[in-house]
Order: sequence, then structure tokens, then C-alpha cells
Amino acid sequence: MELSYDYPLYRPPSEANSMIFQVTLGCSFNKCSFCNMYRTKDYAERPWDEIKAEMDFMSKFYPETERVFLADGDALNLSKDRLVQILKHLYAVFPNLKRVSCYAMPKNLLQKTDDELQELRAAGLQMFYVGIESGSDVILKKVTKGATYKSIVQACLKAKKHGFILSCMVILGLGGRTYTREHISDTAKVLSETAPDYVGALTLYLEDGVHDEFMAKFGEPFVFLEDLEVLDELERLVTEFNPKTPVVFRANHASNVYSIGGTMPDDKEKILSFIKSLKSRPEMLKPKFLRRF
Repeated sequence: MELSYDYPLYRPPSEANSMIFQVTLGCSFNKCSFCNMYRTKDYAERPWDEIKAEMDFMSKFYPETERVFLADGDALNLSKDRLVQILKHLYAVFPNLKRVSCYAMPKNLLQKTDDELQELRAAGLQMFYVGIESGSDVILKKVTKGATYKSIVQACLKAKKHGFILSCMVILGLGGRTYTREHISDTAKVLSETAPDYVGALTLYLEDGVHDEFMAKFGEPFVFLEDLEVLDELERLVTEFNPKTPVVFRANHASNVYSIGGTMPDDKEKILSFIKSLKSRPEMLKPKFLRRF
């Protein structure tokens, strides 16, 4: 018996040192036009016996494990009972376990009842990574996100209501040059209203596998932003993002033009000052051939 992953395998950057168990394969939605992560897989829920055997096996070699990430992209799509079963066994076989997390789509958060989320939190599921991407309903529809401004806000607030740590992602440049204003304005509103614990800003990068699909679904000519225009979006996002509670904000993903971060709202002026300095020194920006989504 050995832990054998079904590739490709993805996890958030902050889960780099976590033990990963694939409790589902792929993504049950798999229609976001900008995302190429699970296009080679059919969605499937793995049998309990396989999951349990892998947990038992890995616990013998890594009993000191403190963090676990449940992959693939749709672990929360599992039934509440199966997730509780997984969580209880994880904490039973890893005595030092401190955190279990997974990706969560807005629709999956909304499909879980309050009682189910409360039970999952009590069983030890602590953190969700939610792709917001944009707050603009126009853009969300054009990129076939399967969510709206309203459903995203409802899902995030629902998660926070039950004490989950929330890490959310948004994508700079997702509306292209045509929709840059409303993209940033509406995204800042979503972030301000939900105040996730963490926010990560990525920059749009279309891999070959989804480039043509993205362009076709967008429904009109799409003009990518130049680097300085991306910085303009980031500057406006930081300016308009006004959370009522502290939010760790990062734009340090491999897709970004430069690594920027701080805690909002305390570091807002420092971040804005740094962005302005970058705009005056474009030679400092990361070369495009080093950027990946």
C-alpha cells in the first residue's frame, strides 16, 4: 500500500507543508472558462475504504502531521456524513492534527445547511478556500463561474457565521480592458462586505487548454491588460477595499507582476505607495515568461 495521487494535483500555496488526501477527484462543476485545473478528469467521489486505507498508511509514517488538505477541487461536494466520517478518522489517526481545509465553491457552501456546516466545523473542518474571481455579475456570467455577486456574499457570510477561516481568491484582469472599472468596483464591494480572513489577488493567465474556450464564452472581443493596467486595477482594488475587520491581503501568486502584501486596512497606504513606485519603475516587474496561473 502506498499513497498514489491521481494527477494533476493542486493545493493552495499556504498548504505547501500539508498532508494531502484526495477524497474527490476533479471538479463537479468544471465549467469556469479561465480554469484548466481539472479538465483532464471526470468528477468522482472516492470510496471510503480507499480513503481510510491511505489515512491509516500515512499516519504510520507521518504521525506528527499537523495540517491536512482535502483535495481535489470539490471536497465540500461530499455529503456531510462522509465528510464527518473522514474528519473523525483523521483526528483519530493523526494525534497532532491542528487544521483541516479544502476548496469550496459558493454553490457547495450554500447547499450545505446551517446544521451541516455546524457539524462539520465541530468535527474539525476549519478552513475554506473560495474562488470569488470577480464581484461583477456580467463578468461572472461571461466566464461561466456558476455564481453571482449575491450567492458569493451569501456563501462567504454563511461560512464565517459558523466560524470557518475563509481564504478567497480574486483575479485581476478578468474583465479585460472593457470591464476593468466594474470588475474592480464590484470585487472591492464583495471583499468589503464579506471581509475574508485572507484575500489572494491573482492575475489572469490563460493556459492553452482553455484559451479558445475563454474567448468564445466571453462573447465579445477580449483585450488583455498590460502590466501597468494590472497595477492600476490592483491600486483601485486596494483603494476601494474597506473591510470592517483585519484581512491579510496578498498579491504574491506566480501569475502576478510583483509580490505585494499587507494587512488591510492598516497597511493600505503602505501598499498603495509601493504600487505607485512600481508603476514608475516597470523594469522591476516580473518577466512574463516567469508567470504562471
